[in-house]
Amino acid sequence: MTTAVLAGGVGAAKFLAGLVLAVEPASVTAIVNVADDTILHGLHISPDLDTVTYTLAGAVNPETGWGLAGESWQAMEQLARLGGDPWFRLGDRDLGTHLYRTGRLVDGATLSEVTAEIATGMGLACRLLPATDDSLRTMVTLASGEEVDFQTYFVARQHADEVASIRFDGWPAAGAAPGVLDAIRTAEVVVIAPSNPVVSIGPLLAVDGIEGAVVEARDRVVAISPIVAGAALKGPADRLLQQLGHEPTVVGVARLYAPLCSTLVIDEADADLAGAVETEGVRCVVTDTIMRSPEVSAALARTVLAAGAAGAGDRAPEA
Repeated sequence: MTTAVLAGGVGAAKFLAGLVLAVEPASVTAIVNVADDTILHGLHISPDLDTVTYTLAGAVNPETGWGLAGESWQAMEQLARLGGDPWFRLGDRDLGTHLYRTGRLVDGATLSEVTAEIATGMGLACRLLPATDDSLRTMVTLASGEEVDFQTYFVARQHADEVASIRFDGWPAAGAAPGVLDAIRTAEVVVIAPSNPVVSIGPLLAVDGIEGAVVEARDRVVAISPIVAGAALKGPADRLLQQLGHEPTVVGVARLYAPLCSTLVIDEADADLAGAVETEGVRCVVTDTIMRSPEVSAALARTVLAAGAAGAGDRAPEA
């Protein structure tokens, strides 16, 4: 079964790690958010791409869910010693990834090409695609009126500020990277990973052509709610939804995603809201969505794939 996954960071990475246990890795294409990318110390940093890559390679730091396991921090210590501000901590081995990416981009390679090279170098069998090779950056307007880039909001300020609005700098000029639209259109199941709907999935949909392709595939699109019992398992998704006028529950997620997917998978903790989810116009599947281990992630992946196949089958007689 061919699968395309719209992916953000840690939650998507955990889901993908389970998915490649459930199906042939070569049948999986991850389409990854790059609107969190930033330039630091002259280096091109792609946090979501790296989190997905490191997780699938079995090399991610298990305590944080990002970065590499067994890191050392001598470069950051030297930076601080010289008077620099290591507010965005980059481990020594992680810096090697950023040095390679930046050097290749300077040489004229596209982000898609570099991403494929890094994935191959890390031993990945599935396909990783940045959503776009063009510049697209998430900008956050705070309640104070100040606008900051995403990493300033998320890392430097620890996502503690109230948010008034989000915009994607580079929209609508950013076009889909090579292979992205074909992956969505030809996949037997399309999955919206349990990523932040606003700042992980939102930028993906802002890329020219992606939202339209997902809407066309709606019958075989399955979304996994990143909200469990009214809260995000990691990060500010619940607060962002509320601050931007959305209901921070699985019902609110269903309302947001109803134009995009035919099925929403929610956690057992929200089983009592399944009926309310379905009133939003999506099929609801209840299962364990808290990915405590690769085995749980793989079980979730199998449930998601079955739901996607069922959704496509429901429409088959009308085709």
